[in-house]
Amino acid sequence: MSFLPISYEDMNERGWEQLDFLYISGDAYVDHPSFGHAIITRVLESEGFKVGIIAQPNWKNSQDFKKLGRPKYGVLISSGVIDSMVNHYTASKKKRSTDLYSPGGKSRHRPDRAVIVYANKIKEIFKDTPVIIGGIEASLRRFAHYDYWDDKVRRSILVDSKADLLVYGMGEIPITEIAKLLKKDVPIASLKNTRGCAYLASYDELPIEIKEAVDAKGTKNIAILPSFEEVSENKKSYAEAFKIQYNEQDAISGKILVQQHGDRFLVQNPPTLPMSVAELDKVYALPYERTYHPVYEKLGGIPAITEVEFSITSHRGCYGGCSFCALNFHQGRVIQKRSQASIINEAKKLTWSEGFKGYIHDVGGPTANFRNVACEKQVKSGVCKDRQCLYPEPCKNLIVDHSEYLDLLRKLRALPEVKKVFIRSGIRYDYLMLDKNNDFFTELCEHHVSGQLKVAPEHVVDRVLEKMGKPKRQIYERFVKKFYDINIKLNKEQYVVPYLISSHPGSDLNAAVELAEYLKEHGYMPEQVQDFYPTPGTLSTCMFYTDYDVRNMKKVYVPKLPKEKAMQRALLQYRKKENYFLVIEALKEANREDLIGFGPNCLVKPQRGKWQGNADTKSQNAQTKDVRGKTGQRSQNERDQNGSKNPKGQRGTSLRKDERTQNEQRGPKSRKDERAQNEQRGPKSRIGGTAQNDSRGPKDLNSKSGQMGTSRQRDQGDKTGPKASVNKKPNNLTRKKR
Repeated sequence: MSFLPISYEDMNERGWEQLDFLYISGDAYVDHPSFGHAIITRVLESEGFKVGIIAQPNWKNSQDFKKLGRPKYGVLISSGVIDSMVNHYTASKKKRSTDLYSPGGKSRHRPDRAVIVYANKIKEIFKDTPVIIGGIEASLRRFAHYDYWDDKVRRSILVDSKADLLVYGMGEIPITEIAKLLKKDVPIASLKNTRGCAYLASYDELPIEIKEAVDAKGTKNIAILPSFEEVSENKKSYAEAFKIQYNEQDAISGKILVQQHGDRFLVQNPPTLPMSVAELDKVYALPYERTYHPVYEKLGGIPAITEVEFSITSHRGCYGGCSFCALNFHQGRVIQKRSQASIINEAKKLTWSEGFKGYIHDVGGPTANFRNVACEKQVKSGVCKDRQCLYPEPCKNLIVDHSEYLDLLRKLRALPEVKKVFIRSGIRYDYLMLDKNNDFFTELCEHHVSGQLKVAPEHVVDRVLEKMGKPKRQIYERFVKKFYDINIKLNKEQYVVPYLISSHPGSDLNAAVELAEYLKEHGYMPEQVQDFYPTPGTLSTCMFYTDYDVRNMKKVYVPKLPKEKAMQRALLQYRKKENYFLVIEALKEANREDLIGFGPNCLVKPQRGKWQGNADTKSQNAQTKDVRGKTGQRSQNERDQNGSKNPKGQRGTSLRKDERTQNEQRGPKSRKDERAQNEQRGPKSRIGGTAQNDSRGPKDLNSKSGQMGTSRQRDQGDKTGPKASVNKKPNNLTRKKR
């Protein structure tokens, strides 16, 4: 095995004079199946094509683009695992200082809107060479789309990039078909029938059936979207266009989609048919080096490999239907899985790897416990257009069964060199709660959690959850109770780590206050909160731009002003000193000044000399004052309730009362001592550290999403940093039972 050529010297060693295909990537070259550029290039290599890679070329001149010469058949371009704008900017549009997919983790190794910049550069250098774009950035920008950074509707990326063809979604099958046709000297302009592709054409260049559909404003198999001009001027037209796009992304039932851009027409062919188990097994059996190219060693390596090096992708696709997730436009809702034998073989390869210490960090996909198709209907007729599998209520046809996934995990645990198999992809807890068999839940807690189980309630206010496409609060609370009950029976001390989103469409200031109250009541201490990030291709982004919920075309409240977004985020982290004045302002604006004071339910203390509580608040304050000593110090009971005297970095309210006593005797632990203990526990036990972040870090942004440099892009933005601290305190129901 060896890396693919990145220089003329590499080509000479193979005896190559010219490449068949040149792949340009916005990411550094990592030959691992978690990275789209690795899969696509290896797939083409397996079909007998000569492929070279230019990773992160200097776009300010032409030299880097020329270093492997003109390819024979075409140039493939991707911005990388993450949309280049998300890679460069936070949800508040501030420049990021790091890039996990670049040497040494340093940023600015790729341009903004990398696909457009790279494609135009190639068109300038190799004028007649076909250019094919793909990956997450191209996939999610294939139609006219709202761009958060420009705050306007932009044209299809095909228009601005001047590329000849766009491959969207999972690219192995379409790129292989295209490559074989180009090898037969079929002109790129003639490739108008390949599934999983989009192209631009004038009216005269359109196939006859599409011309007829344009004239008739749609036919049975072809849908005509409102034009770029319409959607850029009318938000309701934009919402209507998005709804059609959203409903037609199924390989079996999806229509051809057409959207006019000036005097040309964007045509999206139906998605690629789902890959069979054998086809997916073949992709993951290719001879990957499973690490970054040695040229990066002296530059500090590529940090993204850390979280995926010992992880295994078991399947693709997700039928969860979260509004803020772009998977519907990229991987689709139909699960495509690998065989158990293929996964076990990959696990055995991991055990031979240098640096393997017995821990498999993850076995999963976009959602770990979605291992099989949602129902038999999806296989025969495609997914439903008028409803989701789990939202607003689980479909009666939904197959709820964890037995095959559990069987796989048991086999992996039994491998001689494997000490632990963790699940970091994320568990869909509402689906788990539908399973009447408790075997998977029990073994999950016993064997596959390293102290913290990460789940994504995202919010707790039902009217916000409804816009998110997430289950109701009571389901999450039932799940948390059951999790702790099982751990008590197993005599394990493990915690739930909740992911939360602030300022999502539908969340007003009162909803943020409710969430803050919930956090206080249950002892959650979020270290970092994800502010909603409007990325292309999600239903939530459409809500953000249009103020419409496209599912019913009803108006929806959207927090857009930076000040309100900052207040909502601050409320979720009300204990941070730097958030104090924002929290005070937010509570006043929400008419919730009852939460400013000294009572056990208050979020913050009043400003000195400015507190004038109402009768109820004063009563609470008086009761609080009664339990203080003459020195004015708060009682131990109040400190336990509020947690405000916990030393920074301390683990917070424990599951058991006796442990609190022990902690008090020991005194505050230093961060250094805590890190040492966490290292002994194995991977992913550090609170707020690198290992905690993986479930929405590089693993989530690539291996679960596939090809030509792809990403889950759920709400890509700040998800690569620390998210939230542990739910250290069981809920009230659990406490009463004890």
